[in-house]
Amino acid sequence: MAEARFKRVLLKLSGEALLGSREYGTDADRVERIAMQIHEVSLRGVEMALVVGAGNIYRGLAGAARGMDRATADYMGMLATVLNALMLQDALEKRGTHTRVLSAIQVTEVAEPYIRRRAIRHLEKGRIVIFAAGTGNPFFTTDTAAALRALEIHAEAILMAKHGVEGVYDADPSEVPDAKFLPEITHRQAIERGLRVMDSTALSLCMDNALPIYVFNLADVRNIDRIVSGERVGTLVSSDGALTRVASDEEAQERR
Repeated sequence: MAEARFKRVLLKLSGEALLGSREYGTDADRVERIAMQIHEVSLRGVEMALVVGAGNIYRGLAGAARGMDRATADYMGMLATVLNALMLQDALEKRGTHTRVLSAIQVTEVAEPYIRRRAIRHLEKGRIVIFAAGTGNPFFTTDTAAALRALEIHAEAILMAKHGVEGVYDADPSEVPDAKFLPEITHRQAIERGLRVMDSTALSLCMDNALPIYVFNLADVRNIDRIVSGERVGTLVSSDGALTRVASDEEAQERR
């Protein structure tokens, strides 16, 4: 087995990643497979933090939230991420993995409050940390929470798990069948071209702090281990991607 390339990473899971074939809710088999891969990667000595979305639950709440005040709807979404975090914690601990759920909103009966130094200490002790409730503020997505927490805990990279796509494309592959897959791109290019990597706030945070993002398909959960081992899987979003140099060369030729 190749030596782990990273010491500490943050894995961003969308709520949809937990759906499986269901319209909403969670697929127990999918959760078990994800938990198994996370557990195996942690056994390699990689300190792992997780941020999970709530799309799988919020799909069922979408009708109720329609027309609701945005802040109220966002708080509902935060509570839904707590449910997902507890479910992942249970799946991980069944495998003997020590975990801690840290919530940005107070739910002290089921999760610890988020304190940066406490989170880092848990990671140093080999515990998997699951960040719940986003940033604790409405109008911010769990993508932004992932970027913020990754920077706060000094993660070396964000592993951005996607549902149904291999990485980043130059257009939405569900709408443009011949969309081109991009193996590497910069944060700035992703923002300027409006590509669906993360929301613009999260991308800006990563760009300003040179934090790389690995975007990959979670359909094959082994991709997590492959990325940690240094294999190129999916799309790498970085501050100095190879595509920047290619674009610069093309612009120079055009000027000639």
